[in-house]
Amino acid sequence: MLSAQVTATSWHKSSRSNGNGGNNCVEVAVVDSAVGVRDSKNPDGPVLRFSPAAWESFVTDTKLGVFDVTN
Repeated sequence: MLSAQVTATSWHKSSRSNGNGGNNCVEVAVVDSAVGVRDSKNPDGPVLRFSPAAWESFVTDTKLGVFDVTN
């Protein structure tokens, strides 16, 4: 289970979490076989688990603007 592999110091908050006092953000933890993502306001809540390949694809697509919302 991912939560058993992750310590409190393993979680990293997004560098873009400065808006609204940094309260509306996610934290990410990387372990050997998975990447965990959780809501920083609820550290004891659920953790989304991704394969390293899926996470890398998501980050790449985000940087390319694939998920940008246009009006």
